[in-house]
Amino acid sequence: MKRRTAIIGAVGLAAMGGVGYFGWQQSSRRAPQANRAIRSETATTPGIESFFAAVLPDMAGNEQSMAQWRDRPLVINFWATWCPPCVKEMPDLNRLAQQHPGAQFLGIAIDTASNVTEFVKKIPVSFPIFVAGHGGLGLVRALGNVAGGLPFTVLVRAQGDLGPVILGPVDPDSLSAQVAKLVSGSAV
Repeated sequence: MKRRTAIIGAVGLAAMGGVGYFGWQQSSRRAPQANRAIRSETATTPGIESFFAAVLPDMAGNEQSMAQWRDRPLVINFWATWCPPCVKEMPDLNRLAQQHPGAQFLGIAIDTASNVTEFVKKIPVSFPIFVAGHGGLGLVRALGNVAGGLPFTVLVRAQGDLGPVILGPVDPDSLSAQVAKLVSGSAV
């Protein structure tokens, strides 16, 4: 009797887990659309100035000033290796970076250098990656993401003003269209 009860219990738990996973998948597909742009108006914010004032280590551990990217159209993606949606969208971002050479893509890892190094060995990325550690959440918040959620993607016009800000996974087609406008200088 105990064995039968254990089997029925295990099947029940597996079914509940499957239903929970399916529900999470369905809601995560819809949720990013609701959160797509938390701010898309043109604005020069103290947040973007905080970003340009930052100095972050690159993958080799060399300190790099983010001001070197000023006056260029930017796509800044804040991510982490421990964030499943971040990991999932990285190949899409890499492909978009290659498709849109007029925009400079930057990855800012809210993670450790060793985790990022191991990740890039498995999933190569062609654009610069910087390691901000958990201190990078200050930049995320300064750019309008007060909750500090990841992934978080920010588009910056060449003039230095903030374009669309995306909380959650990016939609590759939508982001591609936004980057094309960013590069052409059209209103994003």
